Amino acid sequence: MKPAIAVVTRNLLVGLGLRSLLAELMPGAEVLHFQRFGDFAATDPEGYVHFFVDTRTLLRHADFFRDRRQSVILLTHGQTPHFAGMHRLDIRADAEELMRAILQLQRGVHGPGHGMAAHVPSPALLTDRETEVLTLLARGLTSKEIADRLGIGTTTVVTHRRSIAGKLGIRSVAGLTLYAATMGYIDIDESGIIKN
Repeated sequence: MKPAIAVVTRNLLVGLGLRSLLAELMPGAEVLHFQRFGDFAATDPEGYVHFFVDTRTLLRHADFFRDRRQSVILLTHGQTPHFAGMHRLDIRADAEELMRAILQLQRGVHGPGHGMAAHVPSPALLTDRETEVLTLLARGLTSKEIADRLGIGTTTVVTHRRSIAGKLGIRSVAGLTLYAATMGYIDIDESGIIKN
């Protein structure tokens, strides 16, 4: 059973955009968007491992979210001193900053039990060479650069990339980077797509 994540915001563009980004970064999770709290509440809210919630919804339904505080990621507009101690995601940030923030939430940088749940396949699925290719790919190297670094042909690198994508069920570079960071193959700051 896939872990489920709820995005609860009246802003349709924010909701759909975040849903798309989360689905790409966490292909093992089911991500659902709700514009109204009532629609969300009707779906068995206890089944969600995390809630991405806008400020208005959080304030209007504080009783519901209070006991689930560790699972709430508040969607903010810029940096805000309010709601200190809560997990926050600045939805006005550019795509790279959003990806960095989601990766940090995924890795649980806020302490034990605060990270985002992820469905992560066993690392034993990949061969040693596939792990090398994945690590270099996640660091931002092209197939040619990986081939040069490992002393193999570009076609061989492409074959390894296809094999990795097939085994993990992850097609995008962003998703593969998240997997590599989650498994400890790279640090978030080493990522080729998440730059300072």
